[in-house]
Amino acid sequence: MKLVRFGAPGREKPGIIDDKGRIRDLSKVVPDIAGDVLSPKGLARIKKADLSALPTVKAGTRLGPCVGGTRHFIAIGLNYADHAAETGAQIPKEPIIFQKAPTSLCGANDDTMIPKGSTKLDYECEIAIVIGSRARYLSKKNALDAVAGYCICNDVSERNFQSERGGQWTKGKGCETFGPLGPWLVTKDEIASVQKLDMWLDVNGEKRQRGNTRTMIFGIAHIVWYCSQFFVMEPGDVITTGTPAGVGPIRAGDVVEVEVEGVGVLRNEVRAG
Repeated sequence: MKLVRFGAPGREKPGIIDDKGRIRDLSKVVPDIAGDVLSPKGLARIKKADLSALPTVKAGTRLGPCVGGTRHFIAIGLNYADHAAETGAQIPKEPIIFQKAPTSLCGANDDTMIPKGSTKLDYECEIAIVIGSRARYLSKKNALDAVAGYCICNDVSERNFQSERGGQWTKGKGCETFGPLGPWLVTKDEIASVQKLDMWLDVNGEKRQRGNTRTMIFGIAHIVWYCSQFFVMEPGDVITTGTPAGVGPIRAGDVVEVEVEGVGVLRNEVRAG
């Protein structure tokens, strides 16, 4: 299934993409794409719904972040060997974890706002994990049981804030609109092998990033397991998993398109905040 949240910011409704690519309104089936709706039981309830009986949503309606109620917006740094090399960093021995503010989340096609004082704005093409079941001290074997599905994240970053203002990644990663997420949540049963997905990012139609999830240093299952050893994750929490090589600057007026095979496309225009 491909699950969406559509409508004005803060008033998004739950939806699902039908076999003709239209959004169907799930409001009479579930209250939101959030919380227990993301559990195996909640997803099974959606799967049983008769989509033909649900109202269609007007084409062009805004897509919000594809998951609601996110309390942890977790990110993994330097998780592709080629990206670590281009930054001059050593290959990490354990996943590097930092937090993006949940308030940085925005829709798949929302504008990226340049924050006050920004001088070094960058893009990052990433696949993100959406947690579907409470995750606490998971076993490595069963880590993926806690996953509801996947989506795309552009881990927008302000490198001056991140590296030159005290060396704290979080404050360079959590600004408003720095977490476009979507375009929909693809349930994990639709992805045959999450570690074999092509991914790419273009700026104004120019090729910038090309990669594949097979080159992750730490795979999806390991990341979920690892994070659960340090903090509890709840349904609706998101882990964005790192970016391949090719990261670079963006400025006002640029249009950034991010695509992950089998997941979808984000399209965000950069504008002054």
